[in-house]
Amino acid sequence: MTMVCHRPEGLEQLEAQTNFTKRELQILYRGFKNECPSGVVNEETFKHIYAQFFPHGDASTYAHYLFNAFDTTNNGSIKFEEFVMGLSTLLRGTMREKLEWTFHLYDINNDGYINREEMTEIVRAIYDMMGKYTYPALKGDVPKQHVDAFFQKMDKNKAGVVTLEEFIVACQESDPRATRVKHLAQGHVDRSPTKSKWGPEPATYRPPAQAPNRQATNHPRSSNSSQRAAPQPSELQHSVLPTFSSSPLRMK
Repeated sequence: MTMVCHRPEGLEQLEAQTNFTKRELQILYRGFKNECPSGVVNEETFKHIYAQFFPHGDASTYAHYLFNAFDTTNNGSIKFEEFVMGLSTLLRGTMREKLEWTFHLYDINNDGYINREEMTEIVRAIYDMMGKYTYPALKGDVPKQHVDAFFQKMDKNKAGVVTLEEFIVACQESDPRATRVKHLAQGHVDRSPTKSKWGPEPATYRPPAQAPNRQATNHPRSSNSSQRAAPQPSELQHSVLPTFSSSPLRMK
């Protein structure tokens, strides 16, 4: 059988459409082709790759929602162009672009609103993904408390749904309480021990301790700090994990 492979658009065109340089796109494409020789990713493959980031939890549900967000053509597969367009927004987009992407991720049925059922599904998917390293441990009413806090802050007109503009306005408010709810909306981990009346403390992900990378100490950092580095594997990993405060996606 002959494998039908997808060849992406010219890198010059993608360079113009994204915030990546041609060199960065070449690096991304090599990694993409290494994981997906056919040039496209189906949902099963996407879930398999994503699950490797969370070996102690069940990331399948959250990966399903994430896959749908990247699959902008809704054809059941992600092409390289779709992947880098989403990645460009998440890593280097404006505040509004990132918020719009996050909103559409949580608008599961694509009706232009986030309702309580959708937000509950997202919160549960995040807890499932973090698995046994969730601290504090998930209790029965915790997802509901998070959702209640989310809607208390964002559902301005008490209509029972959150619109895109309500979401963006609430996330951009300077009130520290709004910032806390904004992090909840994006699934971020808040490591602050301060308690808040706006809902339970977000869970913290505590992965097993890892030995330091000794090999990395043998390579001094380049003195040319003005040159923007190409996306690194850890950066690309976090770019599709809008769940932790250590992620480069955290909006300040």
